[in-house]
Amino acid sequence: MGIEQTFAIIKPDAVKRGHTGGIIAAIEENGFTIKNLKKVHLTKAQAEGFYYVHRERGFFGELTDFMSSGPCVVMILEKEGAILAWRDLMGPTNPAAAEAHHLRKRFGTSIGENATHGSDAPETAAFETSYFFSCFERIA
Repeated sequence: MGIEQTFAIIKPDAVKRGHTGGIIAAIEENGFTIKNLKKVHLTKAQAEGFYYVHRERGFFGELTDFMSSGPCVVMILEKEGAILAWRDLMGPTNPAAAEAHHLRKRFGTSIGENATHGSDAPETAAFETSYFFSCFERIA
């Protein structure tokens, strides 16, 4: 496994509760390089475009309402095996099922408000990164 990049979000719930710094510190403590980072506030339409793969699921409206409810921080992270490493650091979607060292246990409050998002595959990381960062921003 070599150096790779992945996409990450600090979700509106964590930003609102002031956990951005704690999450970024954990990212850096776990050996990730933050290649790019910015704060954005998605519109409902932008959230729907980002989560288009879930449009047929019952939670789509709730998810896109939540993701457009306040600012979030989007990032490109890099390290060896970044996709799996980031998912391991986040922990399970449900914070109640996570272990103490997982970000979702530390900063999430529910399945819906679980503080972080991460790409699950190289193809997903490529789409998600390009959704938020221009080609010039991705070569940082």
